[in-house]
Amino acid sequence: MPDTKLAVIYYSSTGTVDAMARRLAEAGEKAGAEVRLRHVQELAPKEAIASNPAWSQHAERIKDEPTASADDMVWADAVLFGSPTRYGNIASQLKQFLDTLGPQWAQGLLADKVYAGFTASQTAHGGQESTLLALYNTIHHFGGIIVPPGYTDPLKFADGNPYGVSHVSGGNNDAPLTEVEYAALDHLAERVVKVARALAN
Repeated sequence: MPDTKLAVIYYSSTGTVDAMARRLAEAGEKAGAEVRLRHVQELAPKEAIASNPAWSQHAERIKDEPTASADDMVWADAVLFGSPTRYGNIASQLKQFLDTLGPQWAQGLLADKVYAGFTASQTAHGGQESTLLALYNTIHHFGGIIVPPGYTDPLKFADGNPYGVSHVSGGNNDAPLTEVEYAALDHLAERVVKVARALAN
């Protein structure tokens, strides 16, 4: 029976961050964790979603999957947050979810958990690092324990992001994840589960 509970909570518009989240969930399960994969609620108007075929297709694909709730946060020993970059910051959809957690924060229910993040941008310097650092501001307020990958494995010199895991989607062409990103995602999930397990023990 899994001894560590991992929540993968994310927002994805066209599916890139969704693919990253699913890989993290698989890797978390392989590391022995019980995993909840949850996307946050969409806030964008229907007109905006309909204007982008990839966005509308992704919204349709995940419409019946469970959305994130405060209970998922309280339940988890570790949380991996994912968001595309939005002007060097997290998407408003994920921020809105975080902003609803005031009652749980006030009760100390979000403290002493392990946290880390993942993101994607259209360009190589599209604000990936600043997005993760902005996300971590919230976790500081939670009293959470940020467990970045750093350069704790040689594979991190291939993906090159010590703050979390990131991917360059290439815009509308949506470049698929490569073995470099898969390895980095696996390492992040394994590291987060390992540290959460050690803290629990």
